[in-house]
Amino acid sequence: MSRRGLLYDKTIIITGASSGIGAAAAELFAEEEARVVLTARRKDRLLDVVARIRAAGGQATAVVADVTRAGDMRAAVRTAVETFGGLDAAFNNAGWACAGTPMHLMDDEEYDRVMDVNARGVWNAMRAEIAVMLERGGSIVNTSSVAGVRATGTSAPYIAAKHAVIGLSRAAADEYVQQRIRVNALAVGSTRTELMDQVLTDTPSLLKPFTERAIQQRLADPVEIAQTAAWLCSDRSSFTTGAVIPADGGWTAR
Repeated sequence: MSRRGLLYDKTIIITGASSGIGAAAAELFAEEEARVVLTARRKDRLLDVVARIRAAGGQATAVVADVTRAGDMRAAVRTAVETFGGLDAAFNNAGWACAGTPMHLMDDEEYDRVMDVNARGVWNAMRAEIAVMLERGGSIVNTSSVAGVRATGTSAPYIAAKHAVIGLSRAAADEYVQQRIRVNALAVGSTRTELMDQVLTDTPSLLKPFTERAIQQRLADPVEIAQTAAWLCSDRSSFTTGAVIPADGGWTAR
């Protein structure tokens, strides 16, 4: 008997899918037989991910979109419905970080950027996704961070935004339980992504605290985070909602 993929016959939106965790999730979800709708701002990189998935026999389409724009998120969801007939799950992964600039030295533009992408982006995505999940339910996974539960040494706006992602996830899980919509957050630990590389380039001294606090004392590979997101998007996590699932190498265990 052939094994069906973990995400067989599901249509899933992934934001921030042009690199890092999002791109790893796109390829993994497609391997697990999901139809994936990928969104990001960088068209060329997004199309490269779609091309790799299709070359491997998967189903994928791309929507160039900015999570800070509510209309872009509605367009992405509309593409999922029009192309694949509905929406079963979403991995809201787009994010933005900055180095640990002291609060009194940070300008308003940097604060707005971090909050808009990380918090408003999840808000915009969830509203569009939930609107089409009301009839048949679904699963939403939002990328938070260890910074959503701890002060980690990153910037204050990033820590605040990732706390907000957890709050939004719990609120939505509670509000839409009767519609069979599950919502969970990932407390992601230090992961080798483009975003992390940028932070470490700006502040190299953060590498040691970002790795030594976790039990495993290493950076994660993006696909390790994607594996956890895949389980939460799947029916195998049917009794899990309103949860904050650590994918952090044991950082929050200490």
